[in-house]
Amino acid sequence: MSTKVVTVQPEESARAVAQTLLRHGISAVPVVDGSGRPIGIVSEGDLMPRNDADRQAGRDWWLRMLSQGQELSSDYLDFLNSTERTAREVMTSPVVSVGEDADLAEVAELLSTKRIKRVPVLREGVLVGIVSRADLVRAFAHPVAAHAADPVFDDGSRWPVASERLQEIGQHAAPPAPSHPPELDTGFSAKAFHNLVAHFEEEEDRRRHDEKHLAEEKHHRQADQFLAQHLTEEAWKRMLSGARATAMKGEQEHLLLRFPCEVCSDHGRAVNAPDPSWPETLRGMAAEVFLRWKTELRDHGFSLHARVVEFPDGVPGDIGLFLAW
Repeated sequence: MSTKVVTVQPEESARAVAQTLLRHGISAVPVVDGSGRPIGIVSEGDLMPRNDADRQAGRDWWLRMLSQGQELSSDYLDFLNSTERTAREVMTSPVVSVGEDADLAEVAELLSTKRIKRVPVLREGVLVGIVSRADLVRAFAHPVAAHAADPVFDDGSRWPVASERLQEIGQHAAPPAPSHPPELDTGFSAKAFHNLVAHFEEEEDRRRHDEKHLAEEKHHRQADQFLAQHLTEEAWKRMLSGARATAMKGEQEHLLLRFPCEVCSDHGRAVNAPDPSWPETLRGMAAEVFLRWKTELRDHGFSLHARVVEFPDGVPGDIGLFLAW
């Protein structure tokens, strides 16, 4: 579980809760009482209005908040303030939770059957941590090193900054070679040859593991760098110019932007599904490109599609935003 859990108080305003989600790069936050006992959870969806027009305004506002870090869409902010709603009024309750000694398989089954993304962990009724889908994947993939998981508010929507990932590389990526490597039987026998094959396979597994780990770290650094960038007017014009050149070649779509799946708040799951709500998962420059398409290109007949463009080891890798005509 992640032990550094962001929480809010039940009487905090909906606007304050939204700012908390944005500030910490998370998609939901537990609501706790004065004794630290969870009484509900507020997600991005809980902050959205219920009628279609206001809900669409809310989505636009949320995209702008994620892409630019600025509070635009005054209509939606007025909605948040005018209703004077509190965390207690918008939260989902009661809370689905587990004890700190719960079996991992039990937690995985709970997330699946309840269709939730995270579950608070309680000790004698008090919140001590939170387990997300990403935490479970990490634990099942690396059971021995699960304790070294990043102590962040990980609900699948954010990851450590590059400096933290680089520190982890130094700690885990390249374990020192044993001081006394095992001696191989070099005799001329089937058993000796079998040992040579086994030794080769072990070395290959170690090499592939190290290469995969370094590739993952490179991917994380690229995602961090991407989130720090913004869409400039010059870059937007280059994208449109590239689209025109692609059309002149007789093609029907153009790749506007390619980015790591970690840029999406759900690591690309909605794009891969595909889920119609995938635009709400975009962050950084990807969200800015979507907004520019929506305000400048959609009314001219252009459509924008997102899809996973590579699947390293069978899981989503980079994602592409394609302009189609």
